[in-house]
Amino acid sequence: MNMKDSLVALLVESMRTLQARGDVPSDLDLTPQLERARDRQFGDFASNLAMVLAKPSRQSPRKLAEQLINALPSDPRVERVEVAGPGFINFYVRPDGHHSTIGQVLDQAAAYGHTNLGAGQHIQVEFVSANPTGPLHVGHGRGAAYGACVANVLAACGYEVTREYYVNDAGRQMDILATSVWLRYLEVCGEELSFPDNGYRGDYVIDLAKSLHQQLGKRLHKSAESVFDELPADGRDGGDKEAHIDALIKRCQQLLGKTEYRLLFDHGLDGIRADIAADLEAFGVHYDLWFSERSLSEADAIEKAIEALVAKGLVYQEAGARWFASTRFGDDKDRVVQREDGRYTYFAADIAYHHNKFERGFDRIVNVWGADHHGYIPRVRAAVEALGHDPEHLQVRLVQFAILYRGSERVQMSTRSGSFITLRELREEVGNDAARFFYVLRKAEQHMDFDLELAKSQSKDNPVYYIQYAHARIASMRRKLNADAATTFDPAYALEQLHQLTEEREQQLVDEIARYPEVVEHAARTLEPHLIAHYLRDLASHFHVYYNGHRVLVEEANLRAARVALCVAVQQVLRNGLDLLGVQAPERM
Repeated sequence: MNMKDSLVALLVESMRTLQARGDVPSDLDLTPQLERARDRQFGDFASNLAMVLAKPSRQSPRKLAEQLINALPSDPRVERVEVAGPGFINFYVRPDGHHSTIGQVLDQAAAYGHTNLGAGQHIQVEFVSANPTGPLHVGHGRGAAYGACVANVLAACGYEVTREYYVNDAGRQMDILATSVWLRYLEVCGEELSFPDNGYRGDYVIDLAKSLHQQLGKRLHKSAESVFDELPADGRDGGDKEAHIDALIKRCQQLLGKTEYRLLFDHGLDGIRADIAADLEAFGVHYDLWFSERSLSEADAIEKAIEALVAKGLVYQEAGARWFASTRFGDDKDRVVQREDGRYTYFAADIAYHHNKFERGFDRIVNVWGADHHGYIPRVRAAVEALGHDPEHLQVRLVQFAILYRGSERVQMSTRSGSFITLRELREEVGNDAARFFYVLRKAEQHMDFDLELAKSQSKDNPVYYIQYAHARIASMRRKLNADAATTFDPAYALEQLHQLTEEREQQLVDEIARYPEVVEHAARTLEPHLIAHYLRDLASHFHVYYNGHRVLVEEANLRAARVALCVAVQQVLRNGLDLLGVQAPERM
């Protein structure tokens, strides 16, 4: 048990003693709060327990604090306990009282920092879920890194986590993609045509068209004349580009027929989905489930969800369309769920999907969305509540797209035009580690400029390099130590020598190591993995200052063993934290 948990246990015993005496109501059941003191002159830890108990106990906080202190069981690691201010209980720990933390780190190794905060709870984290209409770009990368880190942190805190990608494999955008691939395919077949303004233009579309031609030859070939005959004008010709692309989609479906169109549609879908999956896997982002939007339609889940709302009197007809009365649940306006032509809207599919999530029995659902989906939150929460689920069990985290700069020029990104920087290109330029770390260095909802030059630099200004270098320095020290059989590190012996650690910098390092489980738990509670990134940077900074100013491999065996144990503990914590962020902990740099 670490020092903080030990002190909480002491406070619990003290409170129970006062309850047994009748000084504190016996029906109060609470866990004392204990925080690290910001200023060491006020001790190492402080608790507001007396102030929390004062009102129900009908006593002054300071008097109650004194009673709690007097009832505290003894602990040899505690130097003294004092009342401060309006009734805070301040604990002063002996310098060597924190040393047990080093033993915990060495004993627990990769499990150090893991807690049982979420034991027995099942959480779904759905993230990225980009439309499979093109490769992932650098904006998607931030959501991928954030979602993966959130899932890792929750798992480290005992939650059962399901990582899920919602595949938008139905709807108009996918029809535009299929039609775009088909038009490029017709070009491969020798047709000359005018590519639509609203088509997808990236080179990946041409690649899909070529692979389709290799598989099917001219099986899907139609003349350009039959395709474009009597279509409404495109935008560049003075017409409506939306009407033009919709007419092209309809013509494509008519000319190919249902079976052949499905073949074309799935070729584009499967090719891009496989590319996205491979890209994410290479980025260290793994999923337990790829959930198909199309499966909702095939199982009539959308129709059933809407009919459930109808049965509750929450759907009405107006102007030929069907509307969900979402304003009854706090939305700013009602929402269309079924168009005049009978087609269900994207929102209707989202209603069915979230209903499906809750029906699968998740205790909490975490959606990671792009910041442009901010206005979507109220309507989804409204639908969740309308279907009988607790909207508080749905948490939505918005991620600002990262903005990439080359020099002073911002790179514009558009999936349709094809002029975008892909996540794969970013990874190839700066590496997975820098990309993963930089993406989570700031709060997800904060604006982010991605500095390519900083991410590639090997200097202390580059936080991921600075942290990895700390880990590698300790690895180098251990190799040097193990090269001499007379100085090989013996953990059991080293733990007996920890009283040798008397330097202020050594105490600071021990304190930082002890903070790690608290940081992980706080990151899990708030869904903010950037807290771990900042913690690791601070820990690395403390280590570099210590290592630069103190010789570790000294001649005196006892002191050397203690200092090596401290450094090994630092190395383990650095490795554990980097692992949660999906970043490697190199042995050499």
